[in-house]
Amino acid sequence: MSTIQFKTNINCSGCVAKATPALNQVAGVHNWQVDTANPQKILTVNTSTSAQAIIAALQAIGFKASIQE
Repeated sequence: MSTIQFKTNINCSGCVAKATPALNQVAGVHNWQVDTANPQKILTVNTSTSAQAIIAALQAIGFKASIQE
């Protein structure tokens, strides 16, 4: 399992509520959180799946995500 961080446009509790089902359904996602106080809206995911699968799940519901470097 690895921890991956993403820059997102998930910026409020409503956005977190919308993203929750999508992130919870991605196979291998065990724990995640979004730092909405951070200007880059950092999503931290503990997962055994690929970063691309997480990005695709978020894009499917209208959010943007890119790997935080």
